Amino acid sequence: MHVSANFRLTDHMGPKAIVQAFVDAVNNQDWHAIETLVSTGFTRHSIAAGEIGVSSRLDLIKFLRAEYITFPDANEQIVDILGEGDKVAVRMRFRGTQAGILGTYPPTGKPVDSEYLAIYRIEGGLIVEAWAEWDNLATLKQLGLLP
Repeated sequence: MHVSANFRLTDHMGPKAIVQAFVDAVNNQDWHAIETLVSTGFTRHSIAAGEIGVSSRLDLIKFLRAEYITFPDANEQIVDILGEGDKVAVRMRFRGTQAGILGTYPPTGKPVDSEYLAIYRIEGGLIVEAWAEWDNLATLKQLGLLP
């Protein structure tokens, strides 16, 4: 069987399966798999993320690698997933123990268990855009960094 050089596994996956594969790749810290699932021109929109800009696949991988420095045991789980057309919406659960610096906050050694919402846009079998929002105040309270 001849396979085109342009063949991607995602060409045969639906949008929800692509997002599930992405979450699995993040949990496994499989940066190569992320490169096969996310467009080079990827953009993430997020008010919660503040100053951190994610405007490429490389930026996303740098962000995720930094997240694993802060939360080495981080794990994400899809709680709900809905898809229509080229968009997939997920309610996610994030769990991890803060072992590294979080912005300007020192490591606490405490666990966090929080949910966030994300919408992914798929184009040509790749994730090209995402919108992600979470509750920073609730996370900081769980970590004992705010009253």
